Amino acid sequence: MKNSEPSMENGASAGPGLPAIAIVGRPNVGKSSLFNAILRRRQAIVHFDSGVTRDRISASGVFEGRRFNLIDTGGLAMFSGEKRKVGFWDQSIEAQVEAAIDSAVTILFVVDVLAGVNPLDQEIARRLRASAKKVILVANKADNQKAEHLADEFHELGFEKIHTVSCLHRIGIDSLMRDALAGIAANPEDAGEGNSGGARPLRIAVLGRPNVGKSSLVNRLLNEERVIVSEVAGTTRDAIDIPFSLRCGDETVNAVLVDTAGLRKKSKIDEAVERYSMMRAEEALENADIVLFVIEATTLVSTSQDKTIARMIQDSGKGCIIVANKSDACTGVRRRELIDDLRASLPKMLYAPLVLISAKNGHNLSGLFEAIAELRAQMSVKVSTAMLNRVLSDAQERNLPPLSGGRPFRVYYGTMTGSCPPRFSLFVNDPALCAENYRTYLENCLRRAFPFPGFPIRISLRARRREDLNDILARKKMFQRKREAERKRSFKPPREERDEDFED
Repeated sequence: MKNSEPSMENGASAGPGLPAIAIVGRPNVGKSSLFNAILRRRQAIVHFDSGVTRDRISASGVFEGRRFNLIDTGGLAMFSGEKRKVGFWDQSIEAQVEAAIDSAVTILFVVDVLAGVNPLDQEIARRLRASAKKVILVANKADNQKAEHLADEFHELGFEKIHTVSCLHRIGIDSLMRDALAGIAANPEDAGEGNSGGARPLRIAVLGRPNVGKSSLVNRLLNEERVIVSEVAGTTRDAIDIPFSLRCGDETVNAVLVDTAGLRKKSKIDEAVERYSMMRAEEALENADIVLFVIEATTLVSTSQDKTIARMIQDSGKGCIIVANKSDACTGVRRRELIDDLRASLPKMLYAPLVLISAKNGHNLSGLFEAIAELRAQMSVKVSTAMLNRVLSDAQERNLPPLSGGRPFRVYYGTMTGSCPPRFSLFVNDPALCAENYRTYLENCLRRAFPFPGFPIRISLRARRREDLNDILARKKMFQRKREAERKRSFKPPREERDEDFED
């Protein structure tokens, strides 16, 4: 793997060939609620404040055997050619919405049936008609029959059919999806609702504190302005899943890159949306296979929040790569000294590869690709029981376990019980006799023998008496003798050598 040259193919769809359905509309009409209702899960953050969704949030779904890619977008809050001073968020959100419209084959135009026709609704309708895409008008918040009648006034927007829905009660969602997916053939492999339709993609989560360049790194890896980047902390609010292809040599791997909100101290989180953002980031960590832990190379010494995030990653057991961003700003500092300083500031993460990059100019992205490929290769490494026990035996010969209460600690044998992270069960005489420093010594011995770069090593001690081991060996020998006796009883000499052939 190390000799391969991995790269990331540009891709922002949930899967190759999947039809994309984009949800658009003005702020606070229930676009994210519709997104969650269609997917039948809480994927996007929903809040009564407008402007919660800023980036494009996409996810794959299945409806009646038809697989699709659903895209949630921020609310369009500006008119085209508007002369007033337009804010940064409005401009950025509009660019994201335009990208979603360009990639979609069907557009769900969401309006608020209770609020009536709004001038912004008319403006968005005009833009969508000009796109020449299939547009379906969705009148949301139709929770009762009276609200359904209010939808008639939206005919003035010029669309043939209006679907009245209630995301809260999932009224009208199935009819809407049948219309949205009309003409798309069903895939028999996706007939089961929610079926993944193939191997699980490699999930790579990008974590770090606010403003260290996580979104800039995501855009650089994908080679497009996929997520909004600004100097304002907290720009990214939701965990954004972005499918792409990871190519390692001749092998192409389906993967998902997850951009997350910056992790802050819980004592500094005072808004509901920010709390939801932190929950989504923690969920992304839990579901990830590999974590890109982004820190600032310019600080030289990691902050207390960096150390808190490092502890979270270590406790999760996920594969980790420390990505020191903004290394191009470290002028006058030698590379080796910079690495040593950063390593010293995160002593518990020595097992994780450290890659210096610049998301701004793309410096050393090849080194990051190689580290990702190496971690992926380590996910499938297995250690044989025989090799593990040779390492344990050598470790005990080199450094005898200390006595505890006059009793020696003994490791009888060990076995690898899991991976991601690698887990080893050691069968010992008494786990309480193992001093913490000797446990660390054993872990370091395993690390030297089986490096597992990027993954923490987990060791569990299980009590087993010497008598138990003797019983196991005795049963094994008894079984071997029994099989040997059965083999002898069933053995018959070749036909030409039987005694009856020589009788008169």
